[in-house]
Amino acid sequence: MDKAVDSVLPSFAKLSLGLLFIVLVFLWSYTSHGNVPNNSFLIIGAVFGAYMAMNIGANDVANNVGPAVGSKAITMFWAIVIAAVFEAAGALIAGGDVVKTIKKGIIDPALISDPEIFIWAMTAALLSAALWLNFATSIGAPVSTTHSIVGGVMGAGIAAAGFSIVSWGTMGKIAASWVISPILGGVIAAGFLFFIKKNIMFKKDMVEAAKIFVPYLIAFMSWAFSTYLILKGVKHLIKLDFFTALIIGLIISIGVFFFVKPLIIKASVKIGNTRAGINSLFTIPLIFAAALLSFAHGANDVANAIGPLAAINDAVMNNEIATKVGIPLWVMLVGAAGIAIGLALYGPRLIKTVGSEITELDQVRAYSIAMAAAVTVIIASQLGLPVSSTHIAVGGVFGVGFLREYLDSSESKILSDIRKKFKRDKKILEKYEDELYKIEKDNNKSKSDYVRIVELYKLIDEKVEQVKKDKRDFKAKKRVKYVKRDAIKKIVAAWIITVPAAAFLSASIFFMIKGIMS
Repeated sequence: MDKAVDSVLPSFAKLSLGLLFIVLVFLWSYTSHGNVPNNSFLIIGAVFGAYMAMNIGANDVANNVGPAVGSKAITMFWAIVIAAVFEAAGALIAGGDVVKTIKKGIIDPALISDPEIFIWAMTAALLSAALWLNFATSIGAPVSTTHSIVGGVMGAGIAAAGFSIVSWGTMGKIAASWVISPILGGVIAAGFLFFIKKNIMFKKDMVEAAKIFVPYLIAFMSWAFSTYLILKGVKHLIKLDFFTALIIGLIISIGVFFFVKPLIIKASVKIGNTRAGINSLFTIPLIFAAALLSFAHGANDVANAIGPLAAINDAVMNNEIATKVGIPLWVMLVGAAGIAIGLALYGPRLIKTVGSEITELDQVRAYSIAMAAAVTVIIASQLGLPVSSTHIAVGGVFGVGFLREYLDSSESKILSDIRKKFKRDKKILEKYEDELYKIEKDNNKSKSDYVRIVELYKLIDEKVEQVKKDKRDFKAKKRVKYVKRDAIKKIVAAWIITVPAAAFLSASIFFMIKGIMS
């Protein structure tokens, strides 16, 4: 099934299907808005919105399902099916009927008096963000789509009205999220993994420990995801305060606890007292987590694709600049369908990156990352901290990998054994060298002394080689890392340059549009 998703369709076929979707969006927007004055940029905006939505599906959605796929809780094929369905459902059901035209309030639209200039700026922002996401996906770097569109809007805004249009305080918060998001995600994911290792994996009878703790872990997961979904996923359908969402989530989690406890006890009879057996208990919760994360992501991040498109639509239709606009159904469908199509065609690459190319994952580690994704967003939103769901998820992957490097007991034992062997061999070598020194210093050597000297030289040579080998073995084993450093460097570099790169692209595109239209 996985190969059917990733390799049966050649690159040309994927490109053709993607272009087909864009052509259909073009034809729809052209036929339905052919009589609208100044409709050219609405049609262009629809095409760019479709392109942006596909890139969101190709890059950002990997964070929701990557850990579940990497841990083998679910296959690539079913991950794509589940994510595509729930992303689209989240966008259509809970994506909202009103969005802010300027994402995150990063520029002041009042400083752009001409609606035409505003349309150019939003068009440039949309295309630049999509191009940057396309590039990041092609090199296998999961980046924040929110930061991409933020950079696009900022760059176009500066090109249209100067640096004073930017809310630099907001941009400072966004820059802070580059540090806050991965650290929070990593610490929380590592915390959950450490709890599971200490209370289940490191116990002699892991099955008995799992009977006690796994129902609580799953119930806590349902509490976190219920609260997360109420606050972030269905906020456009019904608005509840944090405390109410927390209480509703707690009630749901209590019900889940009493439902899953007998199921866990029953399942524990069939599993062995092994890590693989314990991991199997987390498979179904991980599938639900992937679905719920995808739903919430579709509800929230569809605005990254359709927000600027909705702004262009409103400006064209009403010839004015509004701070909030309604979203026509066709615009919402472009966002929802684009995310699903982009995921199906190009999502597997980033899913593999997040799921297996940063560190090796199993179901327990993937559970810890999923929990970090939900808990971090809840905590950060209540504290007013700027976070990125992409950075949280990838930071969670880093967190569990670094914890493994620090805690993995078998690795520590190997290093300890090698270190002990090195010290033992070095001590024997020093003993031989001392003995040789004493014999050679003696002026009254016997025949047996000369024989011993020859033996000692041979023993010393052998032991020197052994000590050197011990050193090499220790260094080689110490260099074994559970988190691939090259992946860290590539991903962090992409994070840092996302906003400025998208901004530069956007400003360039804006000036190009202005030059063509002037």
